[in-house]
Amino acid sequence: MAATADARRVAIRGVAGTPFRRMPLRILHVDSGREWRGGQRQVLLLARGQREQGHEPLVVAATDAPLLHRLRNIGIAASAVRMRADWDLAAARRVRNLIRTWRPDVVHAHDARAHALALGALIGRRDVPLVVTRRVAFVPRGRLKYGPRVARFIAISHAVHDALVRGGVPADRIEVVYSGVPTPRVAVPRDWRAERKWGPETVVCGVVGAMTAEKGVRLLSAIGERLPSAPRAAARLVLLGGHAAGPETLGGIEAFRAGFVDEVHHAMAGLDVLWHPSSAEGLGTAVIDAMALRVPPIAFAVGGLPELIEDHTSGLLVPPGDVDAFADAAASLLVDPALRERLGAAGPERARHFGVELMIAGTERCYRTVLAR
Repeated sequence: MAATADARRVAIRGVAGTPFRRMPLRILHVDSGREWRGGQRQVLLLARGQREQGHEPLVVAATDAPLLHRLRNIGIAASAVRMRADWDLAAARRVRNLIRTWRPDVVHAHDARAHALALGALIGRRDVPLVVTRRVAFVPRGRLKYGPRVARFIAISHAVHDALVRGGVPADRIEVVYSGVPTPRVAVPRDWRAERKWGPETVVCGVVGAMTAEKGVRLLSAIGERLPSAPRAAARLVLLGGHAAGPETLGGIEAFRAGFVDEVHHAMAGLDVLWHPSSAEGLGTAVIDAMALRVPPIAFAVGGLPELIEDHTSGLLVPPGDVDAFADAAASLLVDPALRERLGAAGPERARHFGVELMIAGTERCYRTVLAR
């Protein structure tokens, strides 16, 4: 018979709160994302890694969310809850019922709505610690959500850590655990030139992720317009994410909106350069993937991106919001294959600092610190 949650906590803490042996943990994850984005990918990687290490993760996800279906496809326990708002009482009651019946050691919320719902679900349950992952580098507002009921905040970068501190969260309640991605294995990269009938002289640049304003999609035309004529003529642009819309022209550059791609590593490996014009980024896992695949990135130096990219070593960083500087950096890579090769060659070693195993281990350390206290 499985040990009860209380018995597990005794074993974890030991005598007078001192851990003396490693016990499997039950973790209730809560994620409200309705799309497949970087945060949902991290939840799946974390839950899968925890299960492989003998823990028991249960993920509460939004009804019909891609995360829910992907978890079930790989045999990880997942429960669907309709989450309509941050303080959705019906959703909080449903999560509370899962906490009561499943008896987790830790509840781990992965986004702002999940954070609020977990707080509501845990009212009166001081015996279950709440850990919250923060993925955005914005200063938080409001005292209620960021008060002492959250045992620990996991910040995915030092930029996120600093934003939490500016918002009034004590530094000793924050732990930096970088997002992590598995090392991609691609035997044959996708050949965008052959697919799109682009000539061998073209340079394929890519944008990967959610096609939203904060990710800089609206800046692509402005960047293209600022390129000198020769680099602009050589450039081709592939957009991986959002909805598929086929060919178009952005700032004088022939572009192709491929939409969401399941085999994203295969697609990214066929790029020559990653354009990452995001105006706000907690860390940027697409950049980690690109570096691991030897695709040099260009990015604005915002949020956690300067913690990822070593400027002029594994990629190029430009001042935040400076479209002219971004275009200059893009032009340098478009016309200089040796520079692309040098920056790309440094990428895999840099990407290893952000491996998924490190993320899983760092998260477990955070849990055990909270439980030991």
